[in-house]
Amino acid sequence: MRYFLSENCRPVALRLAEERTLCAFDFDGTLAPIVEHPDLARMRARTRRLLTRLSRAYPTVVISGRSRADLLRHLGDIPVARAVGNHGAETTRPDRASLRLAETWALAIGPALASLKGVWIENKGASLAIHYRQARNKTQARTAILAAVGELPETRTIGGKLVVNLMPAGAPGKGAAVALLRDRLRCRTILYVGDDDNDEDAFALEADIAPVRVGRSRNSSARYFLKRQEEIDALLELMIGLRAAGDAGGKQER
Repeated sequence: MRYFLSENCRPVALRLAEERTLCAFDFDGTLAPIVEHPDLARMRARTRRLLTRLSRAYPTVVISGRSRADLLRHLGDIPVARAVGNHGAETTRPDRASLRLAETWALAIGPALASLKGVWIENKGASLAIHYRQARNKTQARTAILAAVGELPETRTIGGKLVVNLMPAGAPGKGAAVALLRDRLRCRTILYVGDDDNDEDAFALEADIAPVRVGRSRNSSARYFLKRQEEIDALLELMIGLRAAGDAGGKQER
């Protein structure tokens, strides 16, 4: 992996700025710091300002594991082109069948997890998130969660940072969502920034993509990395500056 903010990666960023690039971001751990409880997550004021400016310079989307309604509340008036929830599966309001399915899962696994302190189930409409960040024995909690969800038919699990996500087996992931939005927004290239397991299918897209992971990992398909979440501001500022410089020189093709 190469450090995206280094000088030797400047040609990569410059090429993205010169093309019609889709800028796609995860939310938690990428645009906003990881916190103890998802309700506490907030973008820094500077990140909000920079993301607003970026959204006016490039087609910009946010693809999150959160429900779309929750994501929209966090984005507020930032003029992103699209907001996609539930790991890429929710582009509009979830249908009744999806809502019933998630509720059925929650009822099925609830008794097996009820005795685990610090473990709680978040129903996001089209998916479940089983959180264990507050569990004292996190290894034991994760083992119990995986055993419980393993009994459910036609589901798939997506790992995360002290969370297990449960999705319908055929639900699209972030990679499919990014590819679809690239085409719908008529983009040539993609900048995708994420930090977690549910970003890996986007990192691995067979496309003209610069995949950037927050936090270096030998096991990731991302080719580039940021050292820590706070550096998202520097990345946003870099891409804004390069696009502005190109516009001033009359080089942009939109």
